[in-house]
Amino acid sequence: MSMTDLPVLQALKGKLRFHETRQKVLAENVANAETPGYTARDIKAPDFFRVAVEGEADAGVSTVLTSPMHIAGPAIGNGTPFRPEKVGGYDVTPDGNAVSLEDQMMKVTSNQMDFQTVTSLYQRSLGLLKTAVGKK
Repeated sequence: MSMTDLPVLQALKGKLRFHETRQKVLAENVANAETPGYTARDIKAPDFFRVAVEGEADAGVSTVLTSPMHIAGPAIGNGTPFRPEKVGGYDVTPDGNAVSLEDQMMKVTSNQMDFQTVTSLYQRSLGLLKTAVGKK
């Protein structure tokens, strides 16, 4: 068993994958801020506490095809998609666009800070394990 196969480290890896995928979705929202008829999207995080406790860390990330014209992207993890979350409460412009750049930038910043926190936790956890084993 590898050190990185521990349930807690698997949960941290899953959280990192979630933040990576969420960053892509938020970047698409910002990129389409002036696209007529575009509605902002977000993804709902899985229950990472349950993953850490129960060891079900194989929840992966994959893209969802909403049109037969879309090209399937590579799956991250085992291909289980995160649940989409409807974003509501925005003012819709006359052209049908419902993206608030201020709100999206706040979400991007929050996502970046969470990603950095989880990265730090992962690195420190590996460092502690290496110290316990006697490696530097």
